[in-house]
Amino acid sequence: MSGKPTIAIDGPAASGKTVVGKELASRLKSRFLDTGNMYRAVTWAALDRNIGLKDEYALQELAETIEIRLVVNSGSDRLLVDSRDVTDLLRRLEIDRGVSDVSAVSGVRRAMVPQQRAVADQGPIVMVGRDIGTVVLPDAKVKVFLMASSQVRAQRRHRENLEKGITTDLRQVSIDLKLRDTQDTERADSPLRPADDALEIDTDSLSVEEVVALIMERVERI
Repeated sequence: MSGKPTIAIDGPAASGKTVVGKELASRLKSRFLDTGNMYRAVTWAALDRNIGLKDEYALQELAETIEIRLVVNSGSDRLLVDSRDVTDLLRRLEIDRGVSDVSAVSGVRRAMVPQQRAVADQGPIVMVGRDIGTVVLPDAKVKVFLMASSQVRAQRRHRENLEKGITTDLRQVSIDLKLRDTQDTERADSPLRPADDALEIDTDSLSVEEVVALIMERVERI
């Protein structure tokens, strides 16, 4: 391996992107960005400024005007919106409920791409999302697409919610994930799909360590 590569990880919700991406970034001593948090940041900004989450024009205008930056503070990657650290605000329930609508707006997605590329231009990074290998960083040295069955993903998300103290019904979690899958794969702008040269990994029966090991094998070969 020559230097630290840029790694793009895509996949549907609860496929393991974030936990795998964070572990890879830790091992490679690279920065980490979950681009889903950028859409959460737009959602937070919209709610903070009383912008309707169904107002596509206003959301696009907002996404085009705010500045979202990734900075490292005391060894932790932090997300700033117009210089305000919003990292700890992005998992609020109202943002959970609104981010799907915001991220589905084509104008918002188009506005986020240059900001995401600007983050990558600052140096080696592990970036996860749903269109990183296909749209945001098509020239990434390592591209990965993580998959898992809908049943396993629902169980994972349900467990994550319980660990956060959020009481949710497993059946409803499954319904919500299927709706998000439909939104992600059928949207006109940057639909979820693996890049042609992506390493595709089914994570159903694999541990985080096993998934990371498979990706590291690809990293070592470049």
